[in-house]
Amino acid sequence: MAINKYPIGFFDSGVGGTSIWKEVISLLPNEDSIYLSDSKNAPYGEKSKNEIIDLCIKNTDFLLKQNCKLIVVACNTATTNAIDFLRERYSIPFIGIEPAIKPAALTTKTNTIGILATKGTLNSSLFEKTSSSFRKDIYIEEIIGKGLVELIENGKLYSKEMTSLLKSYLHPLLEKNIDFLVLGCTHYPYLIPQIREIIGGKINIIDSGEAVAKQTKAILNKFYLLNSKENIAKHTLYINKEKEVLEQLIAEKENIKIIRKKF
Repeated sequence: MAINKYPIGFFDSGVGGTSIWKEVISLLPNEDSIYLSDSKNAPYGEKSKNEIIDLCIKNTDFLLKQNCKLIVVACNTATTNAIDFLRERYSIPFIGIEPAIKPAALTTKTNTIGILATKGTLNSSLFEKTSSSFRKDIYIEEIIGKGLVELIENGKLYSKEMTSLLKSYLHPLLEKNIDFLVLGCTHYPYLIPQIREIIGGKINIIDSGEAVAKQTKAILNKFYLLNSKENIAKHTLYINKEKEVLEQLIAEKENIKIIRKKF
């Protein structure tokens, strides 16, 4: 089979990366995909850099065995801690994900933006390098969203605990007069309806999904890996814990399979 007909691979520390996966398959409806949810090891944001790299190697090797032609690291923490290592170790193209600071920094009117992300992302050298280029002109208020990923992974998306945590993280940002909130974790787009209720309609919320989808298409095109238009796309999502939460986030339909698998 021609390489361009191989699937696009995705991996994340859990189910959150499906927010990126949805954007990509929406933009590229003819592409097959394989998604890997490493929920057993979520969240990556509380792990050391070496632990994150080891998990990324394991995830990449799994996807390569499925003949993936490109891998989307659908996890901010994995990208900011391991993307350079992965690109050096493997020849396959990788698409990484970082908090979308640039569009917020270039558009802010209050010169203050908020970033809600995991500890692993905010403490990474890649994030520091990216954010430091804007800190001369604007103020960046960082908030670690501790506990948010765990609640989503455990099916408590709309729980009282979630509401309480979100308020405790977002109210300090409101006091700083932010006009942009950057979501630095692929789990967090699933929280946007609740975030909007807390912060109101005047603050812009930015995530990386659309930009990642466009970059994925660009890289596939660059390396002549785009699939043919007549392909009927098939999607397989693997998870190494109970699959109920993943099923709730992904309305199963024709050509989509969700499989629980040890890895």
